[in-house]
Amino acid sequence: MENQQNDSEKSAGWEREVLEKVALAAVTEQTRARRWGVFFKSLTFGYLAILLGVMLYPNMKKEMGGDGKDHTAVVDIVGVIAEGKDVNAENVIKSLRAAVKDKNTKGIILHSNSPGGSPVQSAYIYEEIRNIKKLNPKLPIYAVVSDICASGCYYIASAADKIFVSPASLVGSIGVIMDGFGFVDTMKTLGVERRLITAGAHKAMLDPFSPPKPDENQYMQTLINQVHQQFIAAVKQGRGDRLKETSDTFSGLVWTGEEGVKLGIADAYGNDSSVAKDLIGAERLVDFTESEEFFDKLIGKMGASFGHAIGSVLQTPVLR
Repeated sequence: MENQQNDSEKSAGWEREVLEKVALAAVTEQTRARRWGVFFKSLTFGYLAILLGVMLYPNMKKEMGGDGKDHTAVVDIVGVIAEGKDVNAENVIKSLRAAVKDKNTKGIILHSNSPGGSPVQSAYIYEEIRNIKKLNPKLPIYAVVSDICASGCYYIASAADKIFVSPASLVGSIGVIMDGFGFVDTMKTLGVERRLITAGAHKAMLDPFSPPKPDENQYMQTLINQVHQQFIAAVKQGRGDRLKETSDTFSGLVWTGEEGVKLGIADAYGNDSSVAKDLIGAERLVDFTESEEFFDKLIGKMGASFGHAIGSVLQTPVLR
């Protein structure tokens, strides 16, 4: 009887020990899971905080200028000028208007480093600068060229009060180009037959897989000549009597900053700091360049992929 009682107590002790171990293991596992949960939640929070910072940084950067101190506003014209690119009319116009609205802005510098791009986007920015000057005649707007300010970039710069360059800068290229390729002979060599159906006599104009037509070539030449004349008129209006016009002025040639000053393509040597300090009188530079919002840029890239594929096939005039 006593032995049975001892066996029963041993069995109960063993079961109790197993249950304690199982319970302890469960608690340990819950603690570990809780720690990993806190870790991943912290990681997610940190990621969202960084993402929010990236989204808000452009606006925060602009607001740094609103501290009651005089400054020179800087708006970048850097990179290819085109809709959907960093330099596009919408962003640049927003930047200019924000700079003008700031009561501490004593002048605006167009920091220019671009090979050109869309004549339409360039014309929009040019007209906005002209309009700002009309409404704010005492607010100086200067273009400062670093490496290059050619074609569409120069279109924009010509609207400024003055253009400053480095002796080694490249400026000018007042012309229009439309380029493409022809694969007619290549298709014949490969034995490929072109099958093209259109509604409209000129719907397939400048099709790279069909022989060129003289009348269509002449039509497109007339078109880019019109764009060129618009470019020339804008430069003449912006530069006025300072432009020493020669037979090469509007030929599409590009000049060094040194030669550009002699030809009236530019006014003098200078950089952002010297122009802000010596001409505008507000040495402090504040960047007002509008950049595309993070999510807008992401969605834009996704939505523009199809448009880019179509646009790469179509030939459009470019100021470059």
